Amino acid sequence: LVSKGCKLVGCGSAVPSLSVSNDDLSKIVDTSDEWISVRTGIRNRRVMSGKESLKKLAVEAARKALEMADFDPNDLDLILMCTSTPEDIFGSAPQIQRELGCRNSPLAYDITAACSGFVLGLISAASHIRGGGFRNVLVIGADGLSRFVDWTDRGTCILFGDAAGAVLVQACDAEEDGLLSFDLHSDGEGGRHLGAPINDNETDELLDSNGSALDFPPKKSSYSCIQMNGKEVFRFAVRCVPQSIESALEKAGLVSGNVDWLLLHQANQRIIDAVATRLDFPQEKVISNLANYGNTSAASIPLALDEAVRSGKVKPGHTIAAAGFGAGLTWGSAIIRWG
Repeated sequence: LVSKGCKLVGCGSAVPSLSVSNDDLSKIVDTSDEWISVRTGIRNRRVMSGKESLKKLAVEAARKALEMADFDPNDLDLILMCTSTPEDIFGSAPQIQRELGCRNSPLAYDITAACSGFVLGLISAASHIRGGGFRNVLVIGADGLSRFVDWTDRGTCILFGDAAGAVLVQACDAEEDGLLSFDLHSDGEGGRHLGAPINDNETDELLDSNGSALDFPPKKSSYSCIQMNGKEVFRFAVRCVPQSIESALEKAGLVSGNVDWLLLHQANQRIIDAVATRLDFPQEKVISNLANYGNTSAASIPLALDEAVRSGKVKPGHTIAAAGFGAGLTWGSAIIRWG
């Protein structure tokens, strides 16, 4: 299963045109630029509006990744769409496959793991390549959380933005392997601290004591806005993420000093700083674009990676410790080599 390697050969990203600043938010909720930036590190976020859609952002990011790799979409074997906000309840990956013009009908499916989604997508891509004979896998992380935010709740509306990012993962010889190790976890007990469940009051109205429907046909279901206990999520992240990265480093036979870049899910600058301190990563080795985009969930890691690669910061051969964490609760890390 591990005789075949996989490498990351192309990346791309896309963001909506509308930029919403902290000052813009201060006009609709009781907040300020200073209050938000000091507590989160965020100054702006991008929000879908008008005719923009998550699918279009995902397709744009995917095309950029394929163009960087000089790769024909018809040679794709698999498309993984990592998102918790699909525009179709049955998933968006097949529609992206169609928009990319893939004539050979490669497998395409969605992965739902919120802010951990992209890391899980990378590991899934590697598993398909190493154990399933796949050769070319497109991993997309995309979320439109602005659609699920209560814009009157300053505790959550200041945090989230929309974006898409993509990476092309290719099979290679074992000695060229670009996924050195990984570490993944879930804890449903913590799910109560971060989620967007179906509205409880509507569910209760539909069911009697034994769970059977009282009314038929059932009422249309709807999801609540994002609900988050910020303090608990912060504690979870600063405790579990460093442990996960340390575990992945140990599996790879590396220490933090062997790693060129630390790339965390862009949730909160305080979390990023705390994890970097715990792992003894100097600030100049930490990738962060949170100030410009906010928390873009599954898109945050590939979006930051794409900017770092295109700016020349991340170069072929560089080693990156990446980690995603969030709703579920889920968290995981991967030690990867770019190019």
